[in-house]
Amino acid sequence: MAQWKKDDLLFVPLGGSNEIGMNANLYHYKGKWLMIDLGAGFADTYYPGVQMLAPDLRFLYERKEDFLGVVLTHAHEDHVGSVGYLWDKLECPIYATPFTASMARSKLQERGWLDKAKIIEKKPGSSFDIGPFSLEMLQITHSIPEMNGIVLRTEHGTVFHTGDWKFDPNPVIGTASDFDKLKKIGDEGVLAMVCDSTNVFTEKHSGSEGDLFESLSGLIAKQQELVIVTTFASNVARMHTIAKAAEANDRKVVLAGWSLHRISTFAKEAGYLEDISPFISDTEMKSYKRDKLLVMCTGCQGESNAAMNKIAEGNHPFVRLRPRDTVIFSSKIIPGNEKSLFRLFNKFVRLGVEVLTEKDHFVHVSGHPSREELTKMYDLVRPKVAVPVHGEPVQLHEHVKLAKSIGIEQQVEIENGQLVRLAPGEVKTLEHVHTGYLAVDGRLLQPRDGDVMKMRRRLQNDGIIVVTLVLNMGGGLALEPSILAAGVIDATSKAGRQFIRYVTDELVDILDDQGNTSNDRMSKTARNTVRRLFKEETGKRPPVEIQIARV
Repeated sequence: MAQWKKDDLLFVPLGGSNEIGMNANLYHYKGKWLMIDLGAGFADTYYPGVQMLAPDLRFLYERKEDFLGVVLTHAHEDHVGSVGYLWDKLECPIYATPFTASMARSKLQERGWLDKAKIIEKKPGSSFDIGPFSLEMLQITHSIPEMNGIVLRTEHGTVFHTGDWKFDPNPVIGTASDFDKLKKIGDEGVLAMVCDSTNVFTEKHSGSEGDLFESLSGLIAKQQELVIVTTFASNVARMHTIAKAAEANDRKVVLAGWSLHRISTFAKEAGYLEDISPFISDTEMKSYKRDKLLVMCTGCQGESNAAMNKIAEGNHPFVRLRPRDTVIFSSKIIPGNEKSLFRLFNKFVRLGVEVLTEKDHFVHVSGHPSREELTKMYDLVRPKVAVPVHGEPVQLHEHVKLAKSIGIEQQVEIENGQLVRLAPGEVKTLEHVHTGYLAVDGRLLQPRDGDVMKMRRRLQNDGIIVVTLVLNMGGGLALEPSILAAGVIDATSKAGRQFIRYVTDELVDILDDQGNTSNDRMSKTARNTVRRLFKEETGKRPPVEIQIARV
């Protein structure tokens, strides 16, 4: 039985509070549920064959009749990326500003839900009601247009859900954060602030996008051949900075990567990127010398199917590298992606290409607040309760310590699935609800520890053995057993062939003694025999699949 009451103001993150990414934050009030953001996350090696993850919203599906919709703070993948994957299970309205709505429509169109979904556009900074929730969008600086924090007002108090943000006096795209507006909200009284924790370990200011232009322009000026710059496709501010830096060095910009083309189109439709020189097409590249070109491309996290990796492998349709070319990674290395990225760096170095990253050059500023900026935000908003989100446990824990050190009355150290009552009465964790991860596997969603993912992990580690038995109607072998040991043993080598021959002979001897028995018994005997022999030979226990046909 639920531990909460109909009128309780509740908060529960279903994603984004055990990791950076996959943000999905759920609020409850007067018996109704409202979600802020529905993002995707990067998969790691625990999910073979998968690049993206979506949150498991089973808790919400069970309360679908009381679910009012999703409000999107901005268009980054980790806040909007799962809209297309999960909308068919929610069938709810989506509220977003025009630029963010364009991204949401694209996600829905990819999955075939666009005609059915209802997207309600709201102007940045606007106020509106959704059921019992009174919402105000508060424009705040980030690395993408139309980032809006959400002020939720209820009879029990006000919650400020910051979304992703920073304090940037020269943001390039969008307006600077309105300190007076934030202070005014604080003056009204804020019960709780649910706040970004990404850069809580960074002491000083995150830096200004405007300052980055001079550095990138100077680096590009020193390069004598082709320059390639990669960043997140959704970082429209960075796209603008790179384009301006190229323009300052008399270089034409060509885009490589479908996501960049899509985002730039959305940005221009919404009135952004209007003051930069037009991008040239891949066919126009041939008209320019290499030292007059800059390629802006996707793949800043080493994604295998992105343009940057294809360029490194020599498989890109129109970009070819030469010694003395330069690659600039204008992005942060996201924790967990280090191995993929360093493999990519090594590929470029072996080709004689210079690699510039945030580790040794000023090529990136974060879109998230440092401790200095977090302290400033708390001074302005003055919430009674700090609820850190958008981070791994170590970051959330540090954010709690920071909030306590600067005098915030109460702090809640939360994780995905923890349901917290914010009001009425004392702030209290009530229970832990179901959460989890779904692997985006093509057009399918696979549970994190479902049979498909478990088998792939076994195959990744141990390979697989497939034995095919063809039996006659009397139960004897009509043909010699066929043994395929993919990823287990090298069947093309002499030793491998000899071992497969040995296992085949052993199977024939044992199965001939079985007589006319059931398929299940024959399968069990064959599996146990093969498993034992391979364990003796290899020291491993790969999965063994037995296929039986009778003729």
